[in-house]
Amino acid sequence: MYRFFYWLVLQRLPAEGTHKVSFALLRALVAIPGMGSLVRWWYAPKDPALRVHAFGKELPGPLGLAAGFDKDAKGVGALLSLGFGFVEVGTVTAEAQPGNPTPRLFRLPRDRALVNRMGFNNDGAAAAAQRLAKRPAGVVGINIGKTKRVSEEEALGDFTESAERLAPLADYLVVNVSSPNTPGLRNLQAVDKLRPLLAAVRAACDRSSPLHKVPLLVKIAPDLADDDIDAVAELALELQLDGIIATNTTISRSGLATPEPTVTALGAGGLSGAPLKERSLAVLRRLRAKVGTRVALIAVGGIETADDAWDRIRAGATLVQGYTGFIYGGPGWPRRLQLELAEKVRAAGLETVEQAIGADS
Repeated sequence: MYRFFYWLVLQRLPAEGTHKVSFALLRALVAIPGMGSLVRWWYAPKDPALRVHAFGKELPGPLGLAAGFDKDAKGVGALLSLGFGFVEVGTVTAEAQPGNPTPRLFRLPRDRALVNRMGFNNDGAAAAAQRLAKRPAGVVGINIGKTKRVSEEEALGDFTESAERLAPLADYLVVNVSSPNTPGLRNLQAVDKLRPLLAAVRAACDRSSPLHKVPLLVKIAPDLADDDIDAVAELALELQLDGIIATNTTISRSGLATPEPTVTALGAGGLSGAPLKERSLAVLRRLRAKVGTRVALIAVGGIETADDAWDRIRAGATLVQGYTGFIYGGPGWPRRLQLELAEKVRAAGLETVEQAIGADS
């Protein structure tokens, strides 16, 4: 039904406007007395085969919602109700900012992909902290990035300001240095710049949350050269990071079914969805080979089906995330994927999905 409605109506509407309206409708629906409980009862993962432990928490399922959908932590409870095992909000910046000019979000239906150049539009860390202080139960990660007007040289202070505000409210905190839509941000993936940044964020987390060590992760781009991926992995071990998220969107446009003139006309931005599948999996496998089980890996990029999630878990991912798959799959997508994933666990003769982590590595 959703796919028919998408084909008939949604794909004809502007992508960003559709997102805002549908997200508002979801939040309004679960706010109706009794409706939130009903939605959770139907969608929430209940199968014990899906339970997984990460960052000191037990999650009801390994599938989470990637950063970018709920930039301002406005609908965490509603999204958890749809059956995600965890939700990652953001990207949040220290200062509020409008992001890049519109239009800045585009669909590529033939490729089951999106192109975005949103530019970290959000209400800022203070507003996000205020909302997250009232959030419902559930595992919530917070993804932080650099304010656009802040120079690369001033990035360290910008990130630490966000970390100090948000770390006490996070089940894990992600340093995002891999979006292609903020000038100079990807330069921070270079190890000589990333090391002091992560060390400063770690210190900020410890200052603001002295009684609880907040797990710290870094999110990397699929466009990194293999040697640079190895360097990030080694840095994660050196700094004892808790996790790496692989991967963000790509600036590549190779191998698309959408005609090249159409793609070119859309302009710059990060590509997400099915075209990332192979590269994101390759990056994940390379990281697993380097870090083993010492650093948790979260896989994202091109995850559409239970087969995709299963491949990532067997390649070494503790958790997986979706975003574009959710856009195209609709509100029932998290539930469908995890029900099918539980079937795969049993077909493999396993009791829990955790037993499959890294089975192919």
